[in-house]
Amino acid sequence: MSRHSSARSSLPAFLFVGLLSLPAAPTAAARGLQVENKTATANTPVLIELFTSEGCSSCPPVDVLLKKLDAGQPIPGAQLIVLSEHVTYWDHDGWKDPNSSSSLTDRQSSYEGVLGAKTVYTPQLIVDGTQEVRAGDPKQIQETLQKAAATPKVSVRIGDVTVDPGNPTLLRARIETDANFDKHNADVYVAVALDHVESQVLRGENGGRHLVHIAVVQELSKVGKLPKGKSFAQDVQLKLKPGTDPKNVRLVVLVQEPGPGKVLGAALRKPPM
Repeated sequence: MSRHSSARSSLPAFLFVGLLSLPAAPTAAARGLQVENKTATANTPVLIELFTSEGCSSCPPVDVLLKKLDAGQPIPGAQLIVLSEHVTYWDHDGWKDPNSSSSLTDRQSSYEGVLGAKTVYTPQLIVDGTQEVRAGDPKQIQETLQKAAATPKVSVRIGDVTVDPGNPTLLRARIETDANFDKHNADVYVAVALDHVESQVLRGENGGRHLVHIAVVQELSKVGKLPKGKSFAQDVQLKLKPGTDPKNVRLVVLVQEPGPGKVLGAALRKPPM
């Protein structure tokens, strides 16, 4: 089955409603993504990647689901860290997604081989780099997230994020991790993502719709390695795209086995308002 044909599959409405009915966590957990990084680490980080496109009519409901998971934090003991990764293979169908990136398309294709999938498609949800979940299966999503929350992770910390006073497109931060006691080496990535994006789609399958996205990846860069038995500490500089408001940016650090493989740890941080 081609990417194009598989991407056209629709999300059953009744199953989507079930997903949005996942029990809410306590209010403190719902605030976990807004507070200092040291507070958020009280819960186990769980990375949720959504491969999506503004050209795909099945994607907007799952974009909404991602926003609800981010804001509601429905899994006790978990800090759900979400990333919206917009792919390019819908761009030729009448609407070029302004958030799409060929590097994110390549990342999804890499997962295809690792996860044993027959084809890539949108919308696709991947948890901690190892488990694909179907947006139309709320029970599977809940069980997968609970299992991921019970899996020990490498502690990851993002220090204060500062904006260069002479160059508002340059961010600086310090990244540190505890020792990696997993049996594999890992790579350290930093994702620069926009907190909130709105788009008026003019053509294609979503023509006429006003779409809202969160945690939209603008850049995903490898900044170092975390060998087994070692820790990681490094100051990083991150370049924003021209015109990006630093107040609308979140940083996500992920420690991931090559492949891409299992996510060993993750952290989220926003620049000061």
